[in-house]
Amino acid sequence: MSALAFNRYGVWAIYRFELQRFARTLVQSLITPVISTSLYFVVFGAAIGSRMSDVGGVSYGAFIVPGLIMLTLFSESISNGSFGIYIQKFTGTIFEVLSAPVSFVEVVTAFVGAAATKSVILGLVILGTAKLFVPIEIQHPVWMLAFLFLTSSSFSLLGFILGLWAKGWEQLSIVPMLIVTPLTFLGGAFYSIDMLPKTWQTIALFNPVVYLISGFRWSFYGQADVDVVASLAATLAFFGLCLFTVAWIFRTGYRLKN
Repeated sequence: MSALAFNRYGVWAIYRFELQRFARTLVQSLITPVISTSLYFVVFGAAIGSRMSDVGGVSYGAFIVPGLIMLTLFSESISNGSFGIYIQKFTGTIFEVLSAPVSFVEVVTAFVGAAATKSVILGLVILGTAKLFVPIEIQHPVWMLAFLFLTSSSFSLLGFILGLWAKGWEQLSIVPMLIVTPLTFLGGAFYSIDMLPKTWQTIALFNPVVYLISGFRWSFYGQADVDVVASLAATLAFFGLCLFTVAWIFRTGYRLKN
């Protein structure tokens, strides 16, 4: 086999194994996030939203749908991306993967591709669930799918990095709990940053999650807190940074071979 050939059989084997694990844990992987998100719709969309005015001509219940999808997507993508590779380290089978005739590109493609696939499926299921509670309009469906795929892939890559970095199970939850979730709540998931005072609007623009949620919301309703080009650029930049980090880890063997 040529050194430049892509080992699609090896990639498919890892990818299929990870998706099978997703099917075996369907309640934890799919049903639980859907139930949690449904509760958000009941509390914020129905109970609170009925007492709030429209946001940019969109009912509050519909306005928070993109933010809720992103909120779930961030955490689940990280979880899916980190667990698959970390369990290989935990059981010691990571060395079988490293010694197999697959390059690091193929390993990352398989693990991250499976994690992103799970997250995209979850996002679409939550979108379908949201339609049961509020009327939803998707003005730019192609861009919606693009942001959904890019965000799922980017945070699955971040999860893969965390899975390689973590030395224990508790470290897998540090970044999602202490960094990603707070940034999401402060990133406009439940409100427009235009509602904030001018000073806080400026501060919010330093939160990278604002650009991800804003771009995704634009694909639904054609309105955004920041320019959609800036949102796309921020998403691609984050994706590129994660790719660079993964390449550096495999090149140096950081917390991988030792």
